[in-house]
Amino acid sequence: MTRPGPGEELPFFVYGTLRPGECNHDHFLHGRTAAEEPALLADAVLYEGPGYPYALLEPGGGTVAGEAVTAAPGEYGELLAVLDRLEEYVAPGHPRNLYERVAREVLRPDGTAVRAWVYVAAAGVAEELRAKGTVIQGGDWTGRLRGPFP
Repeated sequence: MTRPGPGEELPFFVYGTLRPGECNHDHFLHGRTAAEEPALLADAVLYEGPGYPYALLEPGGGTVAGEAVTAAPGEYGELLAVLDRLEEYVAPGHPRNLYERVAREVLRPDGTAVRAWVYVAAAGVAEELRAKGTVIQGGDWTGRLRGPFP
């Protein structure tokens, strides 16, 4: 997928600790968002991390559940910088990246697609997860502790 054009403000797809009710939501998103709506990331697999998840892009993988978060007016630049720091994203392909920030389509509940920034595992992290990581079945970080029965 192509990079956003200059000045284009994409929403953010959050699937882990930034989701409503999770530990980083209020700390990093409170007062900085105009909208938060359920969304799904297709062709992805979710892995356990050390207290937070990693999404890996895998064609034919599955779906990852999350929210599409739209920055409040005037908050986009600050929110982008804050989330880049939190996710340890330096620049595209940088060797110190923990996550890569990529533009991907996510699906809203009504089936419409929207392009959003998604932080996915950087190459080295992804390689290690594929070799010995634990997949979060069902692709839902918030549902990981519920088990097979509601």
